[in-house]
Amino acid sequence: MTGALFTLTFAVAAPFWALMILLPHWSRTARIISSPLIVLPVLVIYAMLVLPAIGDVLPAVASPSLDGIRRLLGTTDGTAAAWAHMIAFDLFVGRWAWLDSRDRGVPALVTAPVLLLTILLGPLGLAAYLAVRTRWPRPAATAGAEPQRLG
Repeated sequence: MTGALFTLTFAVAAPFWALMILLPHWSRTARIISSPLIVLPVLVIYAMLVLPAIGDVLPAVASPSLDGIRRLLGTTDGTAAAWAHMIAFDLFVGRWAWLDSRDRGVPALVTAPVLLLTILLGPLGLAAYLAVRTRWPRPAATAGAEPQRLG
C-alpha cells in the first residue's frame, strides 16, 4: 500500500500544478486554485502514512537528531511520508506564489518557470519567487489592505 500511496501523492497534486502553469488565465483556474483545500488530497495521504506510525514519528521529530531522522526516513513508509510532506508544502507555496503573482501582475511566462522550480526544488522555487516579486510591487489600491491570506 505504501508504494501506491507514494505514486498517488504527486498524481493528486499534478492537476493543480498543470492549471497554474499551463492554464493560468482560464477562468476556472483562479476559482480552483483560490481554495486552500487543493492540498487536502495530499494531506490525507500524509495522514494515512504518518498516523499509523505516530509512535515512531513523534519522538523522532520532537527531539530530532541526524541519526534519528535518517532512521525514520530510511524506511519505505518514512520516505513515502516525507514525499507527501514535501508535495503538500510545495503545492501550498506554489499556490501562494501563483495567487500573489496574479495580485501583483507578474506575467504568467515569468511565474511558470518559478512554479516549475518550486515543484522540483521547493525552497529554491520559493526563493526565486521572493526575488521575482520584488520587481512587481503590489498595486497601490491593495498595498494597505490586509496581508494576503494563506488559507
